[in-house]
Parts: sequence; C-alpha cells; structure tokens
Amino acid sequence: MNCYLTIFFPAYNWVDAVDIFLVAVLLYNLYKLVKGTPAVSILVGIVVIYFAWILVRGFDMKLLGSILGKFIDVGVIVIIIVFQQELRRFLLLLGTSEFINKSRPLWSLLRISEKIKLETKMLSDYSPLVQACFKMSESKTGALIILTRNSDLKTYIAGGEKIDSTITSSMLENIFFKNSPLHDGAVIITGERILAARCVLPVTEKEQFPSSFGMRHRAAVGITEISDAVAVIVSEQTGGISISVKGQIRPNLEKENFQAVLEKEMQSTD
Repeated sequence: MNCYLTIFFPAYNWVDAVDIFLVAVLLYNLYKLVKGTPAVSILVGIVVIYFAWILVRGFDMKLLGSILGKFIDVGVIVIIIVFQQELRRFLLLLGTSEFINKSRPLWSLLRISEKIKLETKMLSDYSPLVQACFKMSESKTGALIILTRNSDLKTYIAGGEKIDSTITSSMLENIFFKNSPLHDGAVIITGERILAARCVLPVTEKEQFPSSFGMRHRAAVGITEISDAVAVIVSEQTGGISISVKGQIRPNLEKENFQAVLEKEMQSTD
C-alpha cells in the first residue's frame, strides 16, 4: 500500500508546487482559447491519454505503457498539426496585456503605464464614427471597424492598405461604399487616426456561433478574442449595428445607446 502511495503521491517541495501551478495556468488558458470549438474535444482526449499513460506507467504495465508511449512520443507533432490555429492565437495572446490577470498584484504595478498608453490612444470625439455607422446602417452598407486600445495590431495593419487619415464620417462611408476597392475587410483606428483599411482579420472558430451573423461578425469576434480591441460591425443584411469585446457580441444597438456603450467599452481597462 505504501508503495502505491509513493508512486502517486511522492514527496515534493515548493518548486514542484510552482511547476504544477504554472502547468495549471497554461492548461486553463489553452482551454479558454479552444472553448466552444471542435478542438476542445481533441484537447480533452490528449489530456486523458497523457494521464492514462502516467497511470499505466505507475502500475508498470509494460505492453499498454509502450502503446500509449508511442502516442506520447509523437504528441508534440500531433498537437502542432491539430492545434495550428489555436497555437497561433495563443502565441498572439502572449504578446498582449490580456494574458496578465488584471486582478493580480502584478497588474497594479503596470496600471500607471497602461493608463498613460490609454490617454495617448483614446479617441476623444466619437460623433463622426457614430454618424457614419448609422448612415451605413440606413443604406445597409456592411462595415467592420476596429478600435485599438493596448494591443496595437501592427501585423493586421501591415497586411491592409495604409491610409493614415483623420476620422470623418465621409471618409468611413467612402471606404465601405460597395463599389470602393477598400470596402472588403476591416478598418483599423488607433487614437484619432484611421491607420489602414481592407485589413484581413482572424475569424472565430466557435461552434455555437449564431447563424444570423456573417463573416464580419466572425472576424470581429476573432480579433477581440486575441486582443483587447473593440470592434464595431454594421450588418449588410439587416443594417443592425453591433459591438464586439473580448469575443462577445452585443447586437442591434439603438442610436440612443450606441455611443454610450462604445465609449464605456473603450474606456474600460478590465
């Protein structure tokens, strides 16, 4: 009996405790990335196989252990192939402040510098954006507008058509005009400037995504899943205006509360 206890509950020190904690944090963040996608079932399957291998090895079951060991040997290659999209999103997430739990003491040390960044990047006048969205809504002109906060989205800006223009209602309407060469893709706004148009964004892979939403909504959720940006979507089918933050969509906003919701989300640091 003591032998089995030694196998499954070996003596450990504080380094082992830190090791377990870091692995738990890593697995939790990986689960959040794949939650709601087909990859979550695969992730659970891999974890089950790994713990089964540990259990079999603990009981010294050589035949079954060797079979499961073959899966473990090629596990890294399998993970890279199967989780290509999720690993890319995870690595992108590591480069943003969203990876840091803001409720932790570490975030309080960074709070001052983040506030300075927000002050330099915050849009002060939302009326041109709001006016453009509702004009496009009336004509059912589809649009996807991304407003950056702490994440600069340089990769996606570089992949689009650089504009570097002031934000005006007419500029946004001209970009998303149906016959304009720039109307496909997203516009990215940082501070008081429209930096780029026709930007290609990653789309969400959530299984339970409303069928009433199109590719613009999927791209809006996709970019807000991997960054702290705020996305504004104008539906080409219905003319409805939605806002996406942290991978969630707030659909069909009325003119009376759209600007208030947008300002609140842009000023939020949580």
